[in-house]
Amino acid sequence: MNPHGMRGNLRLTSCAGLATPARMIPREKIAQILQRYEFLEASMAEGLSGDEYVALSKEYSAMQGVVEQARRYEETITGIADAEAMLDEPDMRDYAEEELTRLRATLPDLEAAMQIALLPKDEADEKSAILEIRPGTGGDEASLFAGDLFRMYQRYAEARGWKVEVLEESAGEMGGFKEVTASVKGTGVFARLKFESGVHRVQRVPETESQGRIHTSAATVAVLPEAEAIDVTIAEGDLRIDTMRASGAGGQHVNTTDSAVRITHLPTGIMVTSSEKSQHTNRAKAMDVLRAKLYDMQRREADEARAAERKGQIGSGDRSERIRTYNFPQGRVSDHRINLTLYKLDEVMTGSLDELIDALTADDQASKLADLES
Repeated sequence: MNPHGMRGNLRLTSCAGLATPARMIPREKIAQILQRYEFLEASMAEGLSGDEYVALSKEYSAMQGVVEQARRYEETITGIADAEAMLDEPDMRDYAEEELTRLRATLPDLEAAMQIALLPKDEADEKSAILEIRPGTGGDEASLFAGDLFRMYQRYAEARGWKVEVLEESAGEMGGFKEVTASVKGTGVFARLKFESGVHRVQRVPETESQGRIHTSAATVAVLPEAEAIDVTIAEGDLRIDTMRASGAGGQHVNTTDSAVRITHLPTGIMVTSSEKSQHTNRAKAMDVLRAKLYDMQRREADEARAAERKGQIGSGDRSERIRTYNFPQGRVSDHRINLTLYKLDEVMTGSLDELIDALTADDQASKLADLES
């Protein structure tokens, strides 16, 4: 067994070394992409304002990656055609053959990268996220594990330059959390964290275990794309807003005013709270979480409608699904969705999540490519 990790049926997709065979990209598709990009560029230069400019600039920004790949691909195809034309010229033949060898060698990777760039985009990928962690089975040990998971994500966020802000927390009796909700702000947060939703299981000897027996506990992670006001419409009449006395963990920092806010969305029954010292801040934070939950609900309803078209997808975000096991005695972490096991538990718990997240992203890309083929 590889001491660093073991992959089972993991399907890796990347710009280099693609598991899925590349195929020629239609030139007319490339032309359409470049024409649309140039149209957006020209339209924004005309001095549009308001919502129209915002919409165009978002599309323009989202297209930059695929346009870069399209230009590289088009330049390579053109270069191959030019080199082939020079083969009939005796004084250029050697140069043309060298160019053809070089360009043709790069073509499969460019085609693979272009296929990935053309995959349907998740409109929420570039958004910030709301992270919720709750202990599951396992009592105090589950609360401690929830705290470990939160610190793991905090460290990962810090390494990527994201900002983490705790919105609501309830401390466990022995440490950790009974519940913690935080916002994680930055570009592309949801794209990196969206596959973390689900049940995380831990196997280890609790500090309170005198016989040295291994216990199994669990915590549930939910990652929601942070929604903007334009993403979700919430009618004032659909809200019930209650205020109450705020208190920190363990009853500390009790306010003398009723500043905590609880907002209930009456049509869905979704309830969110925020317990900072400022009632105005609490309302804003609670509305952020409520928008994220409603936006997530809308996305899930749409996903369910498309579920039959994408069998076996890993990105369902089903939070009742056991997705990963952290085994401390063996120093391993296993992601059950892609049969990936890494013997790097210490590194993972200190925030080194890229290998797991990259593998999950690659598998999702492979599934989407397979859907396009079928």
